[in-house]
Order: sequence, then C-alpha cells, then structure tokens
Amino acid sequence: MGLRAYQILTCVSFFVLFPVIHCWGNDGHVAVCRIAQSRLREAAADAVKQLLPESADNDLGSVCTWADHVKFHYHWSSALHFIDTPDNLCTYQYNRDCKDEDGVKGRCVAGAINNYTTQLLSYNSASSSHSEYNLTEALLFLSHFIGDIHQPLHVGFTSDRGGNTIDVHWYTRKQVLHHVWDNNIIETAEERFYNSNIDGLVDAIQQNITTDWADLVKKWETCSANNTACPDVYASEGIKAACDWAYKGVSEGSVLEGAAGQLILMLASLEI
Repeated sequence: MGLRAYQILTCVSFFVLFPVIHCWGNDGHVAVCRIAQSRLREAAADAVKQLLPESADNDLGSVCTWADHVKFHYHWSSALHFIDTPDNLCTYQYNRDCKDEDGVKGRCVAGAINNYTTQLLSYNSASSSHSEYNLTEALLFLSHFIGDIHQPLHVGFTSDRGGNTIDVHWYTRKQVLHHVWDNNIIETAEERFYNSNIDGLVDAIQQNITTDWADLVKKWETCSANNTACPDVYASEGIKAACDWAYKGVSEGSVLEGAAGQLILMLASLEI
C-alpha cells in the first residue's frame, strides 16, 4: 500500500480531530475513510482499489466499520480497538498500557496500528502475491483503528473502561459516556448543521483542509523520526483530550447540555 496511503489516513484523522470534536461511530469512521481515499495519490488509490472487496465498489468508507462487525467472529480483535490507561494520570506509555486484559503486550489499538502498517508495507513487494498476510483485512483494520485511536475515550481510564460504565444524559437521552463521544455528538451536529447528512459534514471538512487548515497539513502528514506509524503520539494526544474534554466535569448522571453541549456542537459544526 505504501507510506503515502498510510500518511493520508493518519492525516485525515487529525483533520477530524482538530478542531472538529472527536466522534467515532458509524459516521465518524465513514468520514475518515472517504476523505482519506479522496486524497490518495494515484499509486495508493490503485492499491486501495485492488485491495477493497468487490462489494465495496471502490468506496473505502462503505467498509470502514467492518472491524467493529467482525469482532463477533474474530474475538481476538476486540482488545485492538482501545487502550486503558491508569485512572487520572492523563498519560499514556506503550510499555505500560498497550496490553490486553490478560497482560499480553502489544494488544491494543496502538500495537494494532503498528502491526497492520507493517503488513501493508509489504504490498507490491517481490513476494506480495504470496504474502502471508491478508492485505485486504489489514487495510480495513488499519483504516478503522486510525479512527478509533483519535476518539479520546478509546484511550481512556481503566476503571470505567473508557467511559463505558459512566451513565450520563445527552440532553434528554440517557446514554453511556463512551457512546456520546462515539455517536451522539456527531449525529446531533449532523442534524443541526448538515440536514442529517454525512456528506455535508465531509464536505465541510474537505473545505477546511484546503483553506483554514492548509498550513497544518504537512505537519499532520509527518511522523516523528521518519517513522511510518506514530500511534504512540496519537494515543498520548487522545488521553489528554479525554481528560480535557470527555471526562472533565462529568460524573454519573451528568447532563451534557447547556453551555457544555453548545460548545461541543459549535466545535462539531466547524464554525469556529
């Protein structure tokens, strides 16, 4: 698949993360993948087209939630969607935190990004036609996990499992805090600002990429130390955002509306 394709996926995740608020349910993942695919260079676009299943009709966004659905078949993959960090430290360390519930190292979303990036870099190598990897699945996993790692509560606290045990109200609707950040914020923003249409959100992000955020693109595309993947950077940013936004001022039964809700929606509308 190559370095450029990976960088575009990473870059677009940042586009949706800052300043748009982070939400990674269905529409969040679809937005990341559709914007990423639209910005691929020719070689990377051809690789993605060849790797996508025929049923996708060359639309990466249409299969960007595959990794969520396949958890029920690939039970081993469930731990790869998130990272649990020590409560209230608001920091992430790979050696300390990237492990599953059994303590197996590397089994977290950061480890998965490293793994599937390595697999995809074998694309078009001399032995790619006889690769030991399923590169279609690698593409779908990587596309999804790049989105997941940028949703703050996918890098959350251990005791509440990334906000999954905290019940709150999103306006009048009772929800789990994690679900609010996965789905409710972006769905409410789409309803209020984009006629309940994901295409309007995607178009707004695309326009900001070429205008307000244009000067930031190069920085977003560049990995530190010339690495292809930088999931530790994303995870560190994610837990900081979780502390600064998702967890801040929230407790069991909190009502997320009023000034806090309007601020979130203002950010989600891109009108800042």
